[in-house]
Amino acid sequence: MGRENQSSVSEFLLLGLPIRPEQQGVFFALFLGMYLITVLGNLLILLVIRLDPHLHTPMYFFLSHLAFTDITFSSVTTPKMLMNMQTQSQSISYAGCISQVYFFLMLGCLDSFLLTSMAYDRYVAICHPLHYITIMSQSLCFLLVIVSWVLSSASAILHTLLLARLSFCGDNLLPHFFCDLATLLELSTSDTTVNELFILTVGVVVITLPFACILVSYGCIGATILRVPSTKGLYKALSTCGSHLSVVALYYGTIIGLYFFPSSNNSNDKDVIVAILYTLITPMLNPLIYSLRNQDMKGALGNILSRGTFS
Repeated sequence: MGRENQSSVSEFLLLGLPIRPEQQGVFFALFLGMYLITVLGNLLILLVIRLDPHLHTPMYFFLSHLAFTDITFSSVTTPKMLMNMQTQSQSISYAGCISQVYFFLMLGCLDSFLLTSMAYDRYVAICHPLHYITIMSQSLCFLLVIVSWVLSSASAILHTLLLARLSFCGDNLLPHFFCDLATLLELSTSDTTVNELFILTVGVVVITLPFACILVSYGCIGATILRVPSTKGLYKALSTCGSHLSVVALYYGTIIGLYFFPSSNNSNDKDVIVAILYTLITPMLNPLIYSLRNQDMKGALGNILSRGTFS
């Protein structure tokens, strides 16, 4: 863009998805349908949990926050991507790009912390069932959610402030469909050493440590399940954890695929495709998993539909 510093940068150009122009219409319809399923599916989870008193438990309290996070997380990038595909406009303002980075990072971190809180809830429910009500009190649940929001917001704010101090001179083309932090750092003409060190540090706190906590929790759950002599007890424990484990596998699987198996320097297509997985497909699959694999959710939905039918 030929600007001298970041204050004069007015916009970036998003190159979008690596698809052919003649395929734009098909992919637009596909991604729009997926986005609508994401929003409506997660709204349905929020509605069912709100209307059914049997779901007013810590597990579904965390699930309601996860559903809300999935809606907003997907909404940070998908509407802009769809608008660019439909209008063939690639531009995003500097302020809009920085804002997108903040909300994307904040909600992504929040997802990680909420999944960890849900894993701890399952650990207490299965490994310490007699003390579950005492341990998973309402105050603890609120505290876990508040701490998750605070840590996620703080890490995203620091990332954003460090990004805002960088200069962007010359090329303003982003080979992505949203303002990805790593892609912006590659585009910057400033020294990004501090940003990269902060990414590694925060990554340990908001991704690696929560994932380790989830693994430890399910390790303890697995050891407890193996000591359960009753087949019925074993089935109940597995059905309780199955939905959560599926969501954890989706969330961390895409992150591991992106950051532990990076693409070559001359190709960004794989990173863009993986980004579609965790920005759109994973939030869409979460409500489907909790609706199809979770007996409590299916029973609650059936009860609500039955009451509506008879009324």
